[in-house]
Amino acid sequence: MHEMTLINGLLNKLESIAKEQKAKRIVSVKIKLGALSHISADHFRGHFEEGTSGSLAEGARLEIETSADINDPHAQQILLESVEVEHE
Repeated sequence: MHEMTLINGLLNKLESIAKEQKAKRIVSVKIKLGALSHISADHFRGHFEEGTSGSLAEGARLEIETSADINDPHAQQILLESVEVEHE
């Protein structure tokens, strides 16, 4: 369930960013999976697609970078690198 907590936190952040920027929709999202985040890129993609269904991020292009550095201070996290939005 650790991975679902991380993904839900990311999805909440995306919604917050979209609202702050008065976005019509989220076009693309770039994330970095920490080496100890315990989720593969494919698994994350599936959860992302499921979690964004019906949201402003539905259908957004997803770029995933995977880190192998277990000593990185963010090794247990899923980091939001960038978000591209479309305005009305």
